[in-house]
Amino acid sequence: MTGIILAGGESRRMGTDKAFLLFDGTPMIARVLNVFLSQFDQTIIVTNDTERYAGFRVRVVKDAVDLKGPLTGIYSGLLHARSDHCFVAACDMPFLDPRLIAYLRDIAGDFDAVVPMVNGYPEPLHAVYHRRILPVVQERILSGDGKISRLYDRITVRYLSESEVAYFDPQMRSFINLNTPAEYKEALCSDSECRSC
Repeated sequence: MTGIILAGGESRRMGTDKAFLLFDGTPMIARVLNVFLSQFDQTIIVTNDTERYAGFRVRVVKDAVDLKGPLTGIYSGLLHARSDHCFVAACDMPFLDPRLIAYLRDIAGDFDAVVPMVNGYPEPLHAVYHRRILPVVQERILSGDGKISRLYDRITVRYLSESEVAYFDPQMRSFINLNTPAEYKEALCSDSECRSC
């Protein structure tokens, strides 16, 4: 399986590049990358600033089309993946759980996507996608509809129930993403491994 990290956001609400915020002296992107490198044969970072990520020794690619949004990032990562199945996550998710990721990988089977449900909503940026959905994703992007959840109406999705997720991650920390300085501070203070707070 290939791991795809989306690092193309503009971090407007954070005021600085989220990927390089520090957790106990380690940039968040490196923290995410450590999980990916332990799980996947290939890791790809999708970003519009390839030079910034050149030192991480994984494949770094730019968005394949000039349209903003995570669906474009997913499309760009799938284009460059060596594996049929790809796990996608954002660069600002510091509490990824390798056991939960492995479970998604193990149940992927013949599904087009494997997507956890949390609080009644899908988590599209902590999900597995099959490369065969590339034409459908391209069609959605070109139509101007970048909403990932509407993609699911066109493909075969295996949704993970909250009870399945909770077996590995009872507090649902895997899905925490950081958009504001307040969320960053809260994450620092809740991280038992972090001494920055």
